Amino acid sequence: MSPEPHSYDFRLGIDLGGTKIEIVALGGDGAFTHRKRVSTPSGYDETVQAIFDLVAGAEQALGGRGSVGVGIPGVISPSTGLVKNANSISLNGHKFDEDLGVKLARPVKVNNDANCFTLSEASDGAGAGYKTVFGVIVGTGCGGGIVVDGKLIEGPHMVAGEWGHVPLPWPKPDELPGIPCWCGQQGCLERYISGTALAIDCDGPDARDAQDIPARAAAGEEKAKAALARHSDRMGRGLAVIVNILDPDVIVLGGGLSNMEHLYADLPPVMQKRVFSDFVHTPVVKNMHGDSSGVRGAAWLWPPVKK
Repeated sequence: MSPEPHSYDFRLGIDLGGTKIEIVALGGDGAFTHRKRVSTPSGYDETVQAIFDLVAGAEQALGGRGSVGVGIPGVISPSTGLVKNANSISLNGHKFDEDLGVKLARPVKVNNDANCFTLSEASDGAGAGYKTVFGVIVGTGCGGGIVVDGKLIEGPHMVAGEWGHVPLPWPKPDELPGIPCWCGQQGCLERYISGTALAIDCDGPDARDAQDIPARAAAGEEKAKAALARHSDRMGRGLAVIVNILDPDVIVLGGGLSNMEHLYADLPPVMQKRVFSDFVHTPVVKNMHGDSSGVRGAAWLWPPVKK
C-alpha cells in the first residue's frame, strides 16, 4: 500500500486529546525536530482533516516523509476494527486507523494514550533499562500500560493494563458498595484515585480540580490532609494488586497527579502491607518526559528510521 518503515525519513507522533492535537517529529536521539499543537475539532471528519494538515505541515517543514503513530484516549477493537472506549466520543464507532491511513496514503499505527506513555518512558525515560514497566496515567481518569523487553503488551482485547476499571481492592466499610462508574460497572478504581475522584472526596460532588489539595495540606488544612491520606492508601492498594499479578520491575507515574510529590513516599509502605511477599522493592518513580511522553510514545509505535 505504501512505503515500508525503513523508507521513511523520520517518525511522526500524534497525541489526539479531547481539547488539543499535538504532532512531533522525533529525531534519532529522541529529541523533537518539529512540534505543533492545534485545538481538537468537534467532528470526526474534521479531526481526520486536522491530523492530515498537521502531517502535511510537518513534512513540508522537514522536507521528507514520516511514519505516523497516533495515541488516542481509547483503543481500536480487534473484533470490529472500530474505536471503542474513547472519551473523545466522536472517534467511537469509526475505523479511525483505516480512514486516516487512506487520507495519508500510508499505514498508520494507532494505540491507547496510556500505552504510548508507557512505551515512551520504557524506551528512553524513567523506565529505561527495566525489563517490565507498568506505566500509570492518573489525571481526570486512570489508565495504565505494560511494556516488556521494549514491547507493548496489548492482549487480545486491547485492554492490558486497564487497572482503572478493576474494583477498588480490599475495600473498607465506608467504601462499599462502590461508586458507580461511567463504564457501567460499580466500584472501579478510577472512581477513587483519579484527580477528579480526589477533588470530589475532598471538596464535594461539584469539585473537579485536585491541583491545590497538596498545598492546602502542607498549610495544615485537616480536610486536605485526610483526603490525601485516603487517596494514597487507595492508590497503594491498587498498585499492590498490579505487583501481585504482574510483578513489574518499575512503576512509572504520569498524568497530572504524578506531580504530587508525596505519592513517591506514601505509596511504597501501603504496597508493602498488601503485596504477597516478604519484601517489596518495586520502585515507584516519576515520569521523565512529562506531558510529552504520550506524543513521543506515539512516534515510538514505529521502529527507528534506518539510514
